[in-house]
Formats: sequence, structure tokens, C-alpha cells
Amino acid sequence: MTEIDRPRRQVLLVAHTGRGDIGSVAGHAAQILGDAGVQLVALPGEADALGLAVEEEPAGLELVLALGGDGTLLRAAEQARPSGVPVLGVNLGRVGFLAEADADDLDEVLRAIIARDYSTRSRMTVDVRVEHEGEEIFRGWALNEISVEKSTRERILDVVVEVDGRGVSAYGCDGVLCATPTGSTAYAFSAGGPVLWPGVEALLVVPSNAHALFARPLVVGPASQVTVHIDPAGHHAVLACDGRRICAVPPGARVLMHRGERPVDLVKLRDQPFTDRLVRKFSLPVHGWRDARY
Repeated sequence: MTEIDRPRRQVLLVAHTGRGDIGSVAGHAAQILGDAGVQLVALPGEADALGLAVEEEPAGLELVLALGGDGTLLRAAEQARPSGVPVLGVNLGRVGFLAEADADDLDEVLRAIIARDYSTRSRMTVDVRVEHEGEEIFRGWALNEISVEKSTRERILDVVVEVDGRGVSAYGCDGVLCATPTGSTAYAFSAGGPVLWPGVEALLVVPSNAHALFARPLVVGPASQVTVHIDPAGHHAVLACDGRRICAVPPGARVLMHRGERPVDLVKLRDQPFTDRLVRKFSLPVHGWRDARY
């Protein structure tokens, strides 16, 4: 096969287009990759802002590059998951917990893409469907979490939580989260849930501001099904997948969640322990009472 006949490599860029400097960052990345025979393309709604060609053949992509914060990476995961390509996140935001690299490392990231010098790690997802009066009204998935929350600030959401068809607890609350290990450091963390290492195969169930004697976070097995029943005499709820894909949930509906059938692959550039990432991203103190560093 000649150089002319060889298929051109393509990488999809998903970026935080609201940043003032994103055009120059995207242009730099496109130039470096283009000189090495890798075409950087963008989504139809973002291509003009980034000065890139529009993605036309998603089946030919080898990677999705996310430039922004964790919200940008979650948008990138939406594009990557259907075709099974990995996501590589470069943090241009504040915490950027899911990102593999920071803005200062962009050139290193581009060199790794060109050389295909990276590995991938599979991250568990969670699938959800909503049923009401015997009919399915919504089906979706999330990399971080599924949230079921009250639809208005003044109301309390009354729910019953089941695991594998057995009731665990009933309570009034602001909402219930069902998170993956990846999502344990996101919304679930803010709601008081534990941090799960990415290698743990489990789902995390976290009530938000629940009024009940027993309303503790639960860690359930990867084969379990978590069901949230919305009180038929209560109020409407709102379901969100990673805070993005939204569904109105009427009283009397049930929300069924279980391990996702299809994971999301995240790119790893270096063998960084999760513990180090946790300490660095959250600026955790690691000095003991004798000022010994661990």
C-alpha cells in the first residue's frame, strides 16, 4: 500500500468551546497531529468554533480527545462509547478528576497519540430504564452516575429503594444516586458517598438528604439491580444520566439500574496509582501526626 492509498488516521476533538483560548489550543493540536498524518476533526456544532473539519465517518475514528474539564470528558464519552474507541482527557478546567493529563502536558499527549504509545483501561458504566404503567418511557446510560431527584425545590421526593427485588428502605429525600466507581468521586462524593477505587466492580447507591432512620450509602455487587420506586401519591422526579441526558419521571414510575452492557475505555499515558491521583486532585493532607509522609 502506498502513502497515498493509506487511510488517513482520524481523532475526534470534543472541547470546551466557551473558553477564549480554545481555538488556538485546537489549532496547535491540529497542526502537530496533521504534520504526522493524523487528522483532527470536530462535531458539527463545534467545528466552526474550533476551526476544524467536521467528523463525517465516526466508524473510522481511533480516539476521542477531550479538552476541558470532566463535563467535556463526559460529552466525549457519549461519542466514544457507541464505536468502542477510547477517550483521552486533557484538563483545561479546575479539578478535572477524569482527565489523564493537564494543559501543560498537551504536547506529550499529542506525541503519544501519534506514536500510539498509550494503554487503555475499561471503566464500568450503569444502564437505566424507566417504566410507568407497564410501559418503558426512557432508556439510557451513564459513566459517572444516574441521579433521580425531586423536580421542584419545595417538594420532598418519596421513594422506596430495592436491591435485587427486595426492599431496603423507604424515605423522603432530595434524590437517590446510583454511581459507578468512576462516579464515586463526582456527585456521589459530594452527597456523602465513599470513594471506590476504579478496579472495584460494584455500584454505589447514595441517598441525598434523606429523612429516615436508615439512609446510608450502599455498595452492591456488579450483578445486582437497583430499583427506585417513586411514590404513586407523591411528586414528579427528574432523572439525569451524567447530568446530561434528562427524563421526567412521573409518580408511580420505577427506575431500574444495573451494570452497563458496554463500558467506556479511558486512555492511560503512564502508570499512575489511583491513590496518587486522589491525593493530588483533592489536595489531601498526607502528613501523619509525626509529620511523616506516606
